[in-house]
Amino acid sequence: MLPKKNEEAAAGGNEAALTTGSGDEARQDARDAFTLEVTSPSKDVTEYLQTHLDLQRYRKLDDLAASEVSRLMVAAEGNARELLNTLGYFTPTITLELKETPESDKAPRSIHVDVDPGPATRVDKVQIDFAGPVADDARDRAQRDEIRSGWKLPPGQLFTQPGWESAKTFGLRTLSAKRYPTARIASSKADIDADASQAGLQVGYDSGPAYRFGPLTINGAQRYDADAARRIARLPVGEDYDQQKLLDAQLRLASSGYYDSVFLTMNTDAGVDPQAAPITAQVREASLQKVVLGVGFTSDSGPRVSVDHIHNKIPGLEWRAVSRFSYDKNTQLLNTEWTGLPAESGWRWFNLAQLQRDNNAGDYTVDSARWRTGRSRAGDRIDRSVYLQYDYSVSKGVDPPPSGAAVSLNWAWTGRYFDNPAAPSRGNGLAAELGAGYTLLGERLPFLRAYGRWLGIFPIGSDADPQLAARRPRLALRAEAGGVIAKDEAQIPQPLEFLTGGDTTVRGYSYRQIGVVNDSGRIQAGRYMNVASIEWQQPIVRNGKLSDFEGVAFVDAGAVADQPGDLGKLKVGTGVGVRWRSPVGPVQADLAYGVDVKSVRLHLRFGFTF
Repeated sequence: MLPKKNEEAAAGGNEAALTTGSGDEARQDARDAFTLEVTSPSKDVTEYLQTHLDLQRYRKLDDLAASEVSRLMVAAEGNARELLNTLGYFTPTITLELKETPESDKAPRSIHVDVDPGPATRVDKVQIDFAGPVADDARDRAQRDEIRSGWKLPPGQLFTQPGWESAKTFGLRTLSAKRYPTARIASSKADIDADASQAGLQVGYDSGPAYRFGPLTINGAQRYDADAARRIARLPVGEDYDQQKLLDAQLRLASSGYYDSVFLTMNTDAGVDPQAAPITAQVREASLQKVVLGVGFTSDSGPRVSVDHIHNKIPGLEWRAVSRFSYDKNTQLLNTEWTGLPAESGWRWFNLAQLQRDNNAGDYTVDSARWRTGRSRAGDRIDRSVYLQYDYSVSKGVDPPPSGAAVSLNWAWTGRYFDNPAAPSRGNGLAAELGAGYTLLGERLPFLRAYGRWLGIFPIGSDADPQLAARRPRLALRAEAGGVIAKDEAQIPQPLEFLTGGDTTVRGYSYRQIGVVNDSGRIQAGRYMNVASIEWQQPIVRNGKLSDFEGVAFVDAGAVADQPGDLGKLKVGTGVGVRWRSPVGPVQADLAYGVDVKSVRLHLRFGFTF
């Protein structure tokens, strides 16, 4: 960080350089007033001074007299010392030399600055004090400990002005993130012992009063009900202020589809009761209807196009309807889902109607229809739903499985406990589905269906420093299993049975090509399925810096069968891949070898979902 006057000087230098540059275009024979060279044993010191010395602002002025250059050199030594102080060097040796270079094409004079920065100053001790309610409240002990243990400039580290400012700011952000949004830095002092090259640091934080969430007010609501917005936001009114909970409420509103933009703020003005601080949501409502065109590509299904129509307020019902048509070489889909507004409990009604053609259901084409109605609840980490479902399917091909129809009552639960929902580096995800129903074609028979999947991402080793922890390798473990329990003669609709293989299951095999081999030697869906995967993820460091890429090595295995005892006949795939954390989401590319089919497949995937 530059001292204020150096920032101003640098800004002025840029302006002067631009002005002089215009003159240079007009006068090709113009030379700089002088050239500037900085040398130092430290590359960082050299580059810093070369960039920020005040001398740089005058270098392009070709009409400077020799007396003015000499005056600038006198001031340059003090300027260099100030700059070196910000880097933690308080006893430097600085030598400036001016040479006349009348025959040079660049400038008639040359200024050389030689710097021996001396020993770097290290932090000797740190004192962190608290004032206000946070100092004595036992509930805040963990918060105080977090600030102290997470201090970014601990004893033994090099002292720099940017590091000192960053450490104070980090502590303030940690304090103001929970209960104390008006916290401030009340005092700070860096006591420098230049002779000993040591720095003693002291910072005092004043928490201000503790705050609780008050009522939520919606500004900008015209088309959509403000009370419904409050139910969508689920702001925990009456609870202690937590910045993350405020951001979560903002995200829920923004992702609801009803708003193009959402911004939540807490009113902390004087006179506001901290125990019921009002929250304001400034919203810009989305259009009543819109059409969204989409394109995509996967190695399993090739290019894909889709058209979505969204109606945010169906007349007379005031539900939200999202209708979609999508087409790729494997799947053609037409569906519409109508969703009601959430009740105070967070549960909402929904209805789904869907027609689908799956050209890659093993060796068959399956036409299916589905209707679903029920209630769902989306939480911060947990999604739940209970629904009644009707399924119908007919298969086409050589010796196809029989058509099936069924009605079932289902329960579904999904929990996501990842550090980053879009690109996780640690955490767990778990999903489970249970269903019970009756077949409707042929003999009417009962059946039970169960399905579950799990993903765990575990860093190898540990490190308190997040930057170092991000470089550590990770182990990703994945498991998936499902089963339909029914008599052999029960005509179960194909979408309720199981196929596997592809980008997100068993790599090295094509999409949904692991199934049961029937009497005709063709692959069809089966009643039982299991999948397991182990993947080593290694972040890639280049030139000492963590890159946006990581390499992976993996082994996948899975099986589908009509009898549980046959699940041991696993199809295995193994390979390597690369991940790229792109600005719009993770991109995955895997090269996998299918042991059973003895072939290599390239798998491409964009984004992360669980």
